[in-house]
Amino acid sequence: VQLVESGGGLVQPGGSLRLSCAASGFTFSRAVMSWYRQAPGKERELVAVIGSAGSSTKYANSVKGRFTISRDNAKNTVYLKMNSLKPEDTAVYYCQAAFGKWGQGTQDTVST
Repeated sequence: VQLVESGGGLVQPGGSLRLSCAASGFTFSRAVMSWYRQAPGKERELVAVIGSAGSSTKYANSVKGRFTISRDNAKNTVYLKMNSLKPEDTAVYYCQAAFGKWGQGTQDTVST
């Protein structure tokens, strides 16, 4: 079982990033998937969740209206599109499968 995140980087405030999480080793199309983030000195927090079919999503209040979670079950990949980024969005972003598997994380930094 493996989850591999990509797409992080340095972006200016107001900019956008799209994170990807490629899954393997399990039946991805049956798994609820989530994105979490952990900022320096803070606990890991849930950012967004998507149901197995992709039709059900939930977001943290802090990202609602700015972030969009989606998935492509044919590609075994879940995405997080992040718009209107703020410095407080700076964190390591992790994807998670509902049965408990975590990816290694990808660093996103929002700064001038």
